[in-house]
Amino acid sequence: MPSDSEIISALVRVTGPDGRTPLPDSGAIEGVTQRDGKVFIAIRVDPAQAASLGPMKTAVADAIKALPGVASVLVTLTAEAAPAAKPAAAPSPRPARGRPIEGVGKIIAVASGKGGVGKSTTAVNLALGLAKLGLKVGVLDADVFGPSMPRLFGVKEKPSLAPDGQKLLPIVKFGVKVMSIGFLVEDNSAIVWRGPMVTSALNQFLRDVDWGALDVLVIDMPPGTGDVQLTIAQNAPLAGAVIVSTPQDLSLIDARRAIAMFRQVETPILGIVENMSYFVCPHCGGRSDVFAHGGARHEAEAQGVPFLGEAPLHMLIRETSDGGQPVVASAPESPQAKAYVDIAERVRSALFETAKQRILPRILMS
Repeated sequence: MPSDSEIISALVRVTGPDGRTPLPDSGAIEGVTQRDGKVFIAIRVDPAQAASLGPMKTAVADAIKALPGVASVLVTLTAEAAPAAKPAAAPSPRPARGRPIEGVGKIIAVASGKGGVGKSTTAVNLALGLAKLGLKVGVLDADVFGPSMPRLFGVKEKPSLAPDGQKLLPIVKFGVKVMSIGFLVEDNSAIVWRGPMVTSALNQFLRDVDWGALDVLVIDMPPGTGDVQLTIAQNAPLAGAVIVSTPQDLSLIDARRAIAMFRQVETPILGIVENMSYFVCPHCGGRSDVFAHGGARHEAEAQGVPFLGEAPLHMLIRETSDGGQPVVASAPESPQAKAYVDIAERVRSALFETAKQRILPRILMS
């Protein structure tokens, strides 16, 4: 594999975004990442120019592919607008709605207001549960700084390019298509990117991955309510969001923030999942509500959203997740897997139930 400096040197014949300056001298190269013959390069451009810089993007990819040892190249154009004068106060605009992704039927976000609640474990088992119910499912790992899908799915191979050479092919595991930035970087590498680089990379994972025909694309969101959440909500036509929380008040406070954020960007709330809901001792069979119990159900009632179900705190879930064999795939008949499949059935019903309930007239007797 070439070094980063050799990759940069290979771009001296490519003009930068201004059309005159050699790209390495333009200051537009944001970063280079490479692993196992795959090179990922980010280039900062003016948003007004982004649509016209396709030839530059192609020239960059061709120049890097010509280097010995390079198997594929992914070029990201990060668009960051210059600060503008503060405008006069005006009504908040209606949130932008993303255009559909070719071949993808429904897109759902699995989110939480904070980390450590088992959101990614819930996302992967929800996806596998939907697949078990007969749907064609994909998973996009949107947690760029802490990708979990490579470990949860037990994936070590790297994605390859589609036959057209323009898109990445997702990894297929347990019948589910998966894409993650974790497939492109070393396990112990820190991704040190500014906001525009992250949002641009996520847009490319949405649009420049050959997802094929999917009934549902599950997006595992990072914790919080920041740039990534807003980018996904505005650039993907979300059919709804699943909120994951543990039962205790401290977690539910952040779940409320997540619900408020999705409502602000006009994304339907499919419901709340209570994760680590209870613990059953494998030795004595006694049940302990380690983080209290029922808090998410009560919160769902207070928020006027569906309660999707409970997933227990159990060693089988932890062991299978750490081992890259999620419980729905590796122990499908277990009570723990059934909890996730039950949640998946409720999500499927919310997404695809088309028969509208008839509203009968109220008859008042006097």
